[in-house]
Amino acid sequence: MLREIQDEIIRLKKENDICILAHSYQSEDILEVADFSGDSYALSVKASKVSNKTLLMCGVRFMAETAKLLSPEKRVLIANGDAGCPMAEQFSKEYIQKLKEEKYKDYTVVAYINTTTELKTVCDVCVTSSSAVKIVKKLPNKNILFIPDCNLGAFVAEKCPEKNVVLLDGGCPVHAAITKEEAENAKKSHPEALLLVHPECKKEVTALADFAGSTADIMNFAKVSDNKEFIIGTENSIVQHLQVMCPDKKFYPMSKALICDDMKLTTIVDVYNAVSGKGGFEINLSRDTMDKAVKCINKMIELG
Repeated sequence: MLREIQDEIIRLKKENDICILAHSYQSEDILEVADFSGDSYALSVKASKVSNKTLLMCGVRFMAETAKLLSPEKRVLIANGDAGCPMAEQFSKEYIQKLKEEKYKDYTVVAYINTTTELKTVCDVCVTSSSAVKIVKKLPNKNILFIPDCNLGAFVAEKCPEKNVVLLDGGCPVHAAITKEEAENAKKSHPEALLLVHPECKKEVTALADFAGSTADIMNFAKVSDNKEFIIGTENSIVQHLQVMCPDKKFYPMSKALICDDMKLTTIVDVYNAVSGKGGFEINLSRDTMDKAVKCINKMIELG
């Protein structure tokens, strides 16, 4: 039955001129029908270069919004409209604007791509987890207000000691919940394995890692490494994907708690309903909001 649903999705996406984008944290059955899979920003860039009139994002809302910002002329759908991101939604535009006016007037506001479109309208430059260090180093201003993830921000601050990086108490609740003890226990259980973690994890966790980087960087590291065993310190779906990609290697989750409930909301049936016109949630943003928000993404492209 699953194969039949997947075959129908493939037929319908072609018939209805739809490009399917699937974040790496989606399940394997969804990745199999996607035109592109990967990290959120990379997906949006790829989507901006295709001729399809409709884009279907299998991920969370801020990812679909980013796709809309880079492809404003296209119709953008998210497969499950309830799929949000606690990190992206934890600070409002008004709060950051007030904070900047009252305390950080001479600071450059650096926004992780995992933020809402509204929040991006009051930020100076966007970054991804893989480009954050490079971009912050290039900024002429020494004073940086990094939002929203304090763990990624701390990772950037450590790599950029010449900058004065101010952090807020925000971040990914899934990655941030992982403890040093869990990482240590995983290493003890699998002594031959390299520990690969996402910089959204706490500093004491990344300090134990053999490699820290974005989801795409983690996957690439594991694929090209001569090592045969790896502990994966990001969403547990990546363990499954790497097992499929590299059957000659062994992959272990750093913690069974590394599960993003919002990413898990999207099912293969949601994808089918979206491509068949029975479901999906369309992303609609005002022209003024898009014009303001895209500036910090364009600055990221310029610096990155």
